[in-house]
Order: sequence, then structure tokens, then C-alpha cells
Amino acid sequence: MANRSEVRDFLTARRARITPEQAGLPAYGSRRVAGLRRGEVAVLAGVSVEYYTRLERGNLSGVSDSVLDALARALRLDDLERRHLYDLAHTPVARRPRRPAAPEVRPTVLRLLDAMTEVPAFVRNDRFEILAANPLGRALYAPIFASPHRPPSTARFIFLEPQATGFYPEWDRVARDAVGALRIAAGRHPDDDRLIRLIGELSTRSDAFRTWWAEQNVYRHGAGVKRFRHPEVGDLDLSHESMSLADTADLTLVTYTADPNSPSADALRVLASWSATPTTTSTPSPAGQPGH
Repeated sequence: MANRSEVRDFLTARRARITPEQAGLPAYGSRRVAGLRRGEVAVLAGVSVEYYTRLERGNLSGVSDSVLDALARALRLDDLERRHLYDLAHTPVARRPRRPAAPEVRPTVLRLLDAMTEVPAFVRNDRFEILAANPLGRALYAPIFASPHRPPSTARFIFLEPQATGFYPEWDRVARDAVGALRIAAGRHPDDDRLIRLIGELSTRSDAFRTWWAEQNVYRHGAGVKRFRHPEVGDLDLSHESMSLADTADLTLVTYTADPNSPSADALRVLASWSATPTTTSTPSPAGQPGH
């Protein structure tokens, strides 16, 4: 059974952002709510008002893929939002939250991290906990590893640590993307106790997180450029790649590179020299222990 409140909030938010004009419908009469009425979505999706109302109230049990596709078209969902709707509809929810087993970072992945001597790299889970990092990755994320959260958590750092806005010059974008990615994770793992508690903690302690979480936006980290203001080497503009690890769909390998002969490439070399120690390896971070 889908998470009813998540389904309700997602469909309501997506309905509210579309005007009748955008949907090709005539606008008539006074409108008490933003966006489309339920009846208008039902018409666009080719279902009855009663059936759509049931769906929007969170009851997606037995819904067919063809109806989900029709809803996605009616609500103008992009590919990522469509996938999120499918996750909400098809991911079973346990009666009680469960604590998933901590995935292990394979020795082959640890060796890969250690071989990346010129590239900051780390492995994280869907809760944005860093489970392993190479020396340059630890050096780049030194403020995160220095924070009290264990395992080191980029999500908690972004929203709960005051220095995050200095470390991320484009903090608003980074923070919004993190919220959207956690929304995707919540749709895929609705009964993950640690994820539920993380979202609850951030919602309680961060006004920004609480506001953006209510917007129901989704985001998936892939490739892009991220800007840092590092306390040791200053500004860096780094291209990042996020790659799911084989056989461990919940673990992601993240790497950063700089354009050749750029100031950021020079800064990375300085950072590599600053971080170089003969004993530093990419040992995984056990839950509740300092990362390595």
C-alpha cells in the first residue's frame, strides 16, 4: 500500500501548479484554489471525478500503469516526477518502520577509491551519509567530516550547520536539490526508519527544509557543476558525476573533477598536497562511528 499522505500531498501540489490555460481548458467562474480543480484533472486523465478523488486521497491500491500514465500527462509530470509517482504507487509500505541493514562498501570499491589519487571521491547512501571516501574526498569535505554528525552527513551539514552557507556559495540551489533527492528516497523507501527520522529532524530544526519539503519537488543528482568555498584553498568550481554502484542500488559513487589548467585544478593539487598522509585510506565508516 502506498504512503497515503505522500501521495495526497504530491498530487495536490502538482495539481496546484497548473492553470486551466496551461492545460488547454477554459477558465470559468471564481476559483477558490490555485491550479486545476479535481474535476478538471479527471477530465484530462480520462477518469471519473470520484475515482480521481480517491487517488488524490492517497488510495492507489490496484491502480494500473495506464492510469498512472494518464495522471502523469494530465499533471504534466516530467520523467523524474513520473518515476516518483510510480514509486509511490508500487512501493509497499511495512506496517512499522524498519531499520534497513547497513550496506557494505565492497573491497573492490574501496580499492577504486584509493586508486583515484587526483580526484575527490566518496560513496554515500540515499540518506546522504558518507560511508567511505578517499583522502582527497575527505580533504574536500573537511568541514563535513569535522561536524559532529556520525556517519558524516551532507544533509545534516547543509541544513543544521551554520558554516554550510559559506562552504556552498550557491547554498540555496544545493539545499533545494538535497530536499528533492530526499523526496525521491522517501518515495522509494517509505518504511526506512533512519530516513523517516532524518526527515523529521530536518523538518523540526530547519525552517528552510520544512518549507521546501512541503513543495513536493523531486531531484536526482547526476552530472553537473558545484561550487565550493574551501577553508584551506578557497573557491573551487568542480564537475561532479554520481553513479549508482552495481548490485547496491542504494549506494552512489560521487566524483569531482576540475577543468584542466584552471584555478580549480591548481586548488585541487594544493588540497591533495595538504591532505597527503601515509596512513590515510578509504576505510568505510561504520554507522555511528567517525568516517575515514
